[in-house]
Amino acid sequence: MSRSAKLIAAALICATAPAHAQDSGSEPLTAAAEEAQRQLRQTFTNLTFEDFGPAPVRGPIYQAIAGGRVIYFAPESQHLLFAAIYDKNGVNLTALAQDASARKRLGAINPADALVIGPAGAPKVIEFTDPDCPYCQALERFWLAKEAEGKPVQRLVYFVSGIHPQAAAKAEHILCSPDREATFKSIYAGERPATLHKCRAGAEKVARDAETVRKMGVSGTPTLFVDGKLVSGFQQAELEAFVEASGKKAKASP
Repeated sequence: MSRSAKLIAAALICATAPAHAQDSGSEPLTAAAEEAQRQLRQTFTNLTFEDFGPAPVRGPIYQAIAGGRVIYFAPESQHLLFAAIYDKNGVNLTALAQDASARKRLGAINPADALVIGPAGAPKVIEFTDPDCPYCQALERFWLAKEAEGKPVQRLVYFVSGIHPQAAAKAEHILCSPDREATFKSIYAGERPATLHKCRAGAEKVARDAETVRKMGVSGTPTLFVDGKLVSGFQQAELEAFVEASGKKAKASP
């Protein structure tokens, strides 16, 4: 981790730490802290800092990936940090590390094993979903709205069945139905069939998806991969930007 990255990480966690700055009436900053404060203000001139003081974190900070998310660990003080680290040029180093990890893990996905929803030739997204997840249902409404606007995407769908108790049965019902895309949409719209379809192929696909989920480290739904980037949850603004950019790219193509 670069020196400037460590500085901004310290700044991010200071907001949650007890105030120890000179303005708070405590002991004066040490020479090292004074120098750190000077560097912080000099490097990140576009930010205004009202307070400055030591954070509770001690020792070196290490980077780790958990469930597709970048986290930081300080073993000396036993602190876990959930933060975004930026360099002096405003580049989000945490996001870059997360995207690199996502691209590496995409090798665990077999596109041929996906439930494909949406027209061929449309922009592709990889989607991990759960029929009983309310945010997945909201995402489905978003995709339907984009489709109605003439901006469809093609989704490569994998089911996450370890969160809600009926998720596996509903996923199997979708996969065993004569029209899987139509059944997918009806289940995500809230339909509760009296009898759920069952079949060997559907059960096997649900089991394979569970293994893919394990390999990918997916721990929540919806989880998407869009242009090789991980999108955790229903991030509407980010997906809107992807759809719009894809539409402009398609119009620009000869």
